[in-house]
Amino acid sequence: MYKFLLCLKYLRTRYLAFVCIVSIMLGVATLIVVNSVMSGFSNKLKDRLRGVLADVIVETDNFSGFDLHPQLLEDRIRQSSAGKYVDTVAPTVEVVGTIQFNFRGMNVVKPIKLMGVDPAKQTKVGGFGQYLTRQKNSMHPSFELTPDALALFEKNVRLEAMAREPIPVAPPAEDFLGQGPKIVDDQSAIPLPPVPAPNLPQFEAPKPTGIIVGHSLAHFRYKNPETGQVEEVPGLRPGDHVMIATLAANEMRPVWGTYVVVDYFKSEMSEYDSQFIYMDLPDLQRLRKMDERVTHLQIKVTEDCPRGYSFVKPHVSNEIQKLFGKYEARAATWEDHQGPLLSAIDIERGILNLLLFLIVGVAGFSILAIFTMIVAEKIRDIGILKSLGASNRGVMGIFVWYAFLLGVVGCGAGTALGLGITCNINEIETFVNEQTGQQLFDRSVYYFDKIPTNVETTTVLIVNAGAMLVAIGSSFLPAWRAARLRPIQALRFE
Repeated sequence: MYKFLLCLKYLRTRYLAFVCIVSIMLGVATLIVVNSVMSGFSNKLKDRLRGVLADVIVETDNFSGFDLHPQLLEDRIRQSSAGKYVDTVAPTVEVVGTIQFNFRGMNVVKPIKLMGVDPAKQTKVGGFGQYLTRQKNSMHPSFELTPDALALFEKNVRLEAMAREPIPVAPPAEDFLGQGPKIVDDQSAIPLPPVPAPNLPQFEAPKPTGIIVGHSLAHFRYKNPETGQVEEVPGLRPGDHVMIATLAANEMRPVWGTYVVVDYFKSEMSEYDSQFIYMDLPDLQRLRKMDERVTHLQIKVTEDCPRGYSFVKPHVSNEIQKLFGKYEARAATWEDHQGPLLSAIDIERGILNLLLFLIVGVAGFSILAIFTMIVAEKIRDIGILKSLGASNRGVMGIFVWYAFLLGVVGCGAGTALGLGITCNINEIETFVNEQTGQQLFDRSVYYFDKIPTNVETTTVLIVNAGAMLVAIGSSFLPAWRAARLRPIQALRFE
């Protein structure tokens, strides 16, 4: 009991202990905030990737696509040992190309990645519908034009037709002035019978083909110099038509067509929102003259199948790979496709944790220095305690318990501070922007509306446990020196 009472006394009266508490508090708070933000970015990135990519992707390097029909490929996969884990198979065509459109008199040309998809299957495989702007969370998205988009398209076509027509010019005035009456021959004055109009076949206007454009590709972002805020200007609106060019499947020659924007794809990932254009699978196959061939198979595993990488990789991906030759196709999970990006995030998170944990290490050295001073200052008191019957373990326990209390107070305050900053980090970022004029979180880079955070209970516990171990471990050397003191040696010069 005396050990606990002495620890509480030193905790209240020793102002040097406040330095240790603040060091531990700052270290714990910093680690919690950094891990929460990094985890938020990682989780949001993985959610977006899972929304865009399927569980398993089978792709071929053949520019013309697979030799077999997509249905035959699906049947082969379902009859394999991995077939019991396969829920949906969505055939797609992915190819690079360019898009050209007019924006405020400028001829804009950008590189794109074209994806021909079956919208219903793509929604089942990767959540395609949840990232659409107009058809958000629709289970049956389509490429059909809305009445407003169709009206805007027809208006644009009429305006372009008027711009191409030559403006009629009135004949010179001298053609009408100074001319007398003309005498015509009587026979030439006999009216001729009217010529019947030719019976031409009636052609219907071609139906416009719709496409879904990446949100960042269809919008221009700029920073308003007056407000300092990032603003968006739509470069393409639903109903605007664009020209898309790519390469034919069997011939190395360009093919192109005119398409109409019907919706935006907004995944909040700049790589996809700034490059991807989705169109109906038959339309892209028709444009590239590739019959019914496809270049990719997007596979979703069943709900009862474990979705972890350690299971899907050997039991689904590798088994599907065995169905194809070494060079015919490549089957991989979505983690394999984005492995370098996910690994980079994990490496950055580990390095930041290692560097920021040095703050807690500074707190440990502070405890070591302060406890060494206390032992040197309290030699007489230690001698009195030992002469009254305190054991070596009891004297050592005083300093260990003291370090434990410092760690508890510092970790508690640091956890509360870290969670408070994490929960209000967007408000803090806005306040700092207003006071300094420096934008800490650039929306034009990350395309997130706010800073994503995710507080992991396990991480918070690990951070607190590590801080406690540092605090307690730093007290062992001074505590051991105090326990070794003998009462006679401690009181010899008193």
